Amino acid sequence: MNDRLTVEVHLGHDELAASLRADVRHGLGSRPYSLPPKWFYDAAGSELFDQITTLAEYYPTEAERAALTGCAAEVARTTGVGTVVELGSGSSDKTRVLLDAFDRAGQLRRYVPFDVSESALRAAGDGLLARYPDLRVHGLVGDFDRHLGRLPDDGNRLLAFLGGTIGNYPPVPRARLLGQMAAALRTGEWLLLGTDLVKDPIRLVAAYDDPGGVTAAFNLNVLRVVNRELGADFDVDSFRHVARWDAGSEWIEMRLRAERAMTVRVPAIGLEVPFAPGDEVLTEVSAKFRRDGITGELTDAGFEVVGWWTDPAGDFALSLSRRVA
Repeated sequence: MNDRLTVEVHLGHDELAASLRADVRHGLGSRPYSLPPKWFYDAAGSELFDQITTLAEYYPTEAERAALTGCAAEVARTTGVGTVVELGSGSSDKTRVLLDAFDRAGQLRRYVPFDVSESALRAAGDGLLARYPDLRVHGLVGDFDRHLGRLPDDGNRLLAFLGGTIGNYPPVPRARLLGQMAAALRTGEWLLLGTDLVKDPIRLVAAYDDPGGVTAAFNLNVLRVVNRELGADFDVDSFRHVARWDAGSEWIEMRLRAERAMTVRVPAIGLEVPFAPGDEVLTEVSAKFRRDGITGELTDAGFEVVGWWTDPAGDFALSLSRRVA
């Protein structure tokens, strides 16, 4: 056991199972059908997403890495903090770019990864402790929609929310989450936010509907999760992955479309879900942003934007904001 690694668990198996039941009951119990994207990420789904990030069509991962490489030293210098908190940390792969910059500046003391997967936190933590001999890792297993108040609050902190994950939230839930982030920080503390930017819809759709079908498999995997965890009888082969650009909302929608009439049973919650051919389940929105829009949202939540960087192609942005009173 490494005394530099601490993991707090605020989301146990029973609570996670209850959350899945509630989400499926809400999302499939009335129309229009939906399932939250957080249920993509079981072991198989996480592996598929890792494959997606390597696809030529899927630009966000490398675009954000390029933006982070370009700004990390300035972020470290501007914030001067010793504690980096990351929401949805996963493998903490890209985060190493940021942590390296803080380490080079001689100010890296603690990293606080926040994720739903305890195994992912522990694996990432072990790797980071080997990389940074003076670092302490304080992991939190939880749902950041509910457990942001559990963040350790000692020291001056930078909260990082990368990957464009903020785009999975429609405007009202997004405003609520940004407000919760502001409430979790003290005046003068920092938020580093990754946002995918509006661009050619052809490129956007291609990033979420690759010709090799990896994204389709990732999307369909959510039905396998519901089958396995709740005893449902989704015929996965009878659904088709759909990705489309909604110009009015400026987001990509991922959906699963029924190819035939069927009734799906979900015994764990006593639910029967009728499908006609063409009925769809919304599984994800991925909003794309403009600088003025996201700056305004951050301002409304209680932040002052003090830095803005993109990758060389201008596909993905990182904004640095300070919590104001």
